[in-house]
Amino acid sequence: MSAWHTRASQDVLAELSSDGACGLSDAEVARRQAQHGPNELAESKGRSVWAIIWEQISGIMIVILLVAAGVSAFLGDFEDALVILIIVVLNAALGFSQEYRAEQSMAALRNMAVPTVRVRRNGRLQELPARELVPGDILMLEAGNRVPADARIVENASLRIQEAALTGESVAVEKSVEPVGAEDTPLGDRRGMVYSGTEVIYGRGAAVVTSIGMQTELGKIADLIQGAEDEQTPLQQRLDDLGKQLALLALAIVAIVFALGFFRGENWQTLLLTAVSLAVAAVPEGLPAVVTICLALGAQRMLKRRALIRKLPAVETLGSVTVICSDKTGTLTENRMTVTVMDVAGEREDIAGTRAIALSDEKPESSALLLMMVGGALCNDATLEDAPEIGQIDGATALRAIGDPTEGALVIASARQGLPKTALETRMPRIDELPFDSDRKRMTTVHQLRQPLDAEHALPQLDETFVTLEHAFRPHRNGEGFVAFTKGAVDSMLEVTDSVWVGDRTVAINDDWRSRIGEANTELAKEGLRVLGVAFRPLDGKPRADHSLEDQLTFVGMVGMIDPARPEVRDAVETCQQAGIRVVMITGDHPVTAAAIARELGIGDGNVLSGQDLNKLDEAQLARTVGETSIFARVSPENKLQLVRALQSQDNIVSMTGDGVNDAPALRQANIGVAMGITGTDVSKEASDMVLLDDNFSTIVAAVTEAVSSTTTSVSSFATSSPATLAKSL
Repeated sequence: MSAWHTRASQDVLAELSSDGACGLSDAEVARRQAQHGPNELAESKGRSVWAIIWEQISGIMIVILLVAAGVSAFLGDFEDALVILIIVVLNAALGFSQEYRAEQSMAALRNMAVPTVRVRRNGRLQELPARELVPGDILMLEAGNRVPADARIVENASLRIQEAALTGESVAVEKSVEPVGAEDTPLGDRRGMVYSGTEVIYGRGAAVVTSIGMQTELGKIADLIQGAEDEQTPLQQRLDDLGKQLALLALAIVAIVFALGFFRGENWQTLLLTAVSLAVAAVPEGLPAVVTICLALGAQRMLKRRALIRKLPAVETLGSVTVICSDKTGTLTENRMTVTVMDVAGEREDIAGTRAIALSDEKPESSALLLMMVGGALCNDATLEDAPEIGQIDGATALRAIGDPTEGALVIASARQGLPKTALETRMPRIDELPFDSDRKRMTTVHQLRQPLDAEHALPQLDETFVTLEHAFRPHRNGEGFVAFTKGAVDSMLEVTDSVWVGDRTVAINDDWRSRIGEANTELAKEGLRVLGVAFRPLDGKPRADHSLEDQLTFVGMVGMIDPARPEVRDAVETCQQAGIRVVMITGDHPVTAAAIARELGIGDGNVLSGQDLNKLDEAQLARTVGETSIFARVSPENKLQLVRALQSQDNIVSMTGDGVNDAPALRQANIGVAMGITGTDVSKEASDMVLLDDNFSTIVAAVTEAVSSTTTSVSSFATSSPATLAKSL
């Protein structure tokens, strides 16, 4: 298959014999459908119901119990025989339900399919079922669409795609028509491609379909899920070993008793009956039931700790874990972009952030911070809404941002300083705009400055804001007041900036200021922050919305944002390390961001390996690497699966934690897969053994504590009891 992301869009169209303006003809579509088949995930034939049932009753321990039940019935002890059969049936039913649910992860993956799509065919737009797509189709994309196949972008108008489920990166990816040079570029950096199962959250575009069905990245994940092996838990392995030992012991007893009696001249029928009876007496018939009861009680206690056990043996596995591999986004972090730093005139201010906010009466201490807050909130398409399900914060209803995560972070930061966007817009309504695009890397909005209409609309915070803005814009005022706010990449902003806001006035920008701003931008980026610059331009009269708006800007400062680490996770990581459990971060996010979060949480020594690095290692080098490195970034689903298997090969009991489709193969392979209950996809939940109901890494630590308690519960007094005694005790 061609490395589509490395090739110019026109070359891709030519290789696929497609026309970007007209699309494919009906005859060509029919030919390609016959060649490639439907655009759907093909589910390999799983185990039948009877095969799963047979697996549950063919284990050595179960066979011994069935033999014991038969002998008990033959000897007339029907009470013991009945209890043994009940134990066997209950264990088989429990095992069957677990295995059957494990087969459903592919069904959840198939649910990500898109029902209908818009394409160009025969020179016109058509809407058709997504399963009818073929390579070479020209796919039309716009905000709100789910991408139905892998495709190379041929037209782009500010297209942004949310790829978190596939790559693990929390920020939407800005797309481009331009190719990416290296073939081994990580999925999250292939700006010219869109992938099946991801979502368009902004802009529009067109793309030529390059892969469908099982050939897509989503299809590769489906293959990995179906190929992942179910690992026996340590308890299941020990019970299996015990069953083999008991079987050998029973055969030895039969042989010895029969041989001794035979040489003494005893009746062979009596000898056989006696030998079998002694062998059955050596079998702890109550052991499977006791184990099941102890694990079930442990699962109930873990549920109170917000950990839902989907497969009962996972209780014991969790108590034996030696390595916890965790995804970053949404597990170690809050899965919400948050403004944490503002840099104005070379001065840095750290800002606290929370997942939800209430309106505040706080006021920015400087006019520069105030201008940053106002500009960031108004040059913005995100909105705030009430979040009553979260409850109240400081006596007020909590709020949350709706829209692009980056823009939402700016709106929340402004509201935390007493400058809610809705109130700002009543005083400075938007009258025009220049939308963001990937070439300019900027967005500009034009606002009219209004005095309060009456006392009812006069808010102290807004009045103070307005006075400051009046002061900032006074040198340029003639008649009505208008202002343009611009935000975007810092390097891009400096290209159109001629002054800097310092203190309460503008000063001409010079090489020293450009150097200071550039160095601050670099330092923030090294900390794993996503950095945006904010600038403004006073306007004389009502302007035209053209690119001249983005000349002679006054640069105010920079905003640094990150998906912050959960505050309680650092203590949880430390607890794991004290208990001898190693914590490993495996994420699809950028290495710099991964290193910053890991450093804050105390994971690893700062050494980060990317998926590209892993792909260059042989088996021996990989084994050494997983023992020395604890931070892996920009990894693919294949890399995650590879790392879990490498850790298991070193006799580790591995827990894998994740929430995305890209985590599902590793979740299935791990000794215990842990999915997120709130942000987790259905695919990840179906592939997991345990679900965290609060998406919190620290809950894993609490669950481990309960699991250790459950698996160390003494069962020896029950294990040697007769089935009848066990039944009465229950």
